[in-house]
This record gives sequence, structure tokens and C-alpha cells, in this order.
Amino acid sequence: MSKTTVAPLTIEDAELLVATARRAAEDAGVTVSVTVLDAGGHLLAFRRDDRAVLISGETSNRKAYTALQLNAPTADLVDAVQPGGLFHTLPTALDRPLLFIAGGVPVHREGRLIGAIGVGGGAPEQDHGFATTAVQALV
Repeated sequence: MSKTTVAPLTIEDAELLVATARRAAEDAGVTVSVTVLDAGGHLLAFRRDDRAVLISGETSNRKAYTALQLNAPTADLVDAVQPGGLFHTLPTALDRPLLFIAGGVPVHREGRLIGAIGVGGGAPEQDHGFATTAVQALV
């Protein structure tokens, strides 16, 4: 039996994700921080602009981590953590806090999860758009 291998998220991929998200944000006149994690949750690339809100770096990290752990865009998870939602108790069940605000997007290759990107600094909808644009650049 042969194993099917999927190329992991590389540093070059991560740098492309960061550059694409940054460029999309700059085109919109927004200053953001961007985090890219590999499938194991390890930091591959990070960019924080000194003009961005200080907490935007932590925000982008937590958005990427949340998208990676739950293998879903954070924008799709907001209702799930509300009382009565599917993940209502999940944020306290993990060793690292999750962040259910749009801007975290998982990265897939050949249908497999290989990492995640998180963008923070703009409005949540903007951050989601910047992250999605970056992921589309890998396809």
C-alpha cells in the first residue's frame, strides 16, 4: 500500500500568505498583523506593523490557532460559541484561548489541512477578506 503525501505548508508559502494579506489590507487602507501557522500549530511567518493596534498581533495569532484547531474559518464559528451553540464550552477546554472573530482561515492542500492564517487589525469582515484573499493566492 502506498501512502499519499501532501506537501506541507512551507516557509515560502507562509511568506506568500503574509505578503498577499498585507497587500490586500494596504490596498484597503488598513494596517494589520498577520500570522501563519503550520499544521502542527508552529509559527511559520508573522508580520506586525508598528502602526497597527498593539493587540492585533495577539489577535492574529489566536485567530490562526482557532481556525487550525477547528479546521474552519473563524467567521463560520461565531454562533457555535454562543450559549446553546455546539462549542459553547470549548474555549475553556483547550490549553490556549480560542478567538471566534472573523479573520482566521484554515489552509488546505489537496483537501488536507496544512496550516492556518490569522489577520487582525481591521474590522472582522475585512480581516476575513484579507485572509481569504491570501489563501486563494496559494491555489
